[in-house]
Amino acid sequence: MPCDGDDKESKGRLNAVNIAARVAAMGLAVASAALMVTASQCTVVLPNGAEAHTVTYSDFGPFVYLVVANAIAAVMVGVAIFLSVWKKGSGKCSRVLVPLLDVAVPALLYSATGAAFATSEYMSYCSPGRGRISVCDGTVRGTNNFCSQVHMAMYISLAAAGAVSAAELVKNLTLSSLSFGSSGSDSSSDAGCEHGCHHKH
Repeated sequence: MPCDGDDKESKGRLNAVNIAARVAAMGLAVASAALMVTASQCTVVLPNGAEAHTVTYSDFGPFVYLVVANAIAAVMVGVAIFLSVWKKGSGKCSRVLVPLLDVAVPALLYSATGAAFATSEYMSYCSPGRGRISVCDGTVRGTNNFCSQVHMAMYISLAAAGAVSAAELVKNLTLSSLSFGSSGSDSSSDAGCEHGCHHKH
């Protein structure tokens, strides 16, 4: 009996950590999307007095994908949290949806973050008569906030993906502990039954 109590307490702690990691992932995903969306209307001023150019996150496809992916991921994580804490969450719907969400969310976040990081190395626009101008070039004025905000959004998105992965790891630990506890209980029951039979003889 004490072992059963310890197992329940351990399961409760792991579930709490799992939910906390999911909540953190949802918050980080929302923060990343919001930060990237507000990285807009940045005016690029060239040192030689050439015509200024305004850039925004929507000029770069992977950044738009990052916003959409983080927004969708936040909703999906919210659904997973609801199904995990719902009193009837052990139903068929939860058993099917939660594993799918646990696979889809990190796939979205990691792919979007990877694409954004790849694009951030080559952020530029085409200037008539001057070819391509690097947005985050040190010689370009007026882009410091834009570049720092974009990179911060990407790192936050990566942190959100890491939080989802951590939640999945904790969930697997919970399932492993339950499986181990169940097999241990069965072995104890069998041993007790066998002992009782020998005692009768």
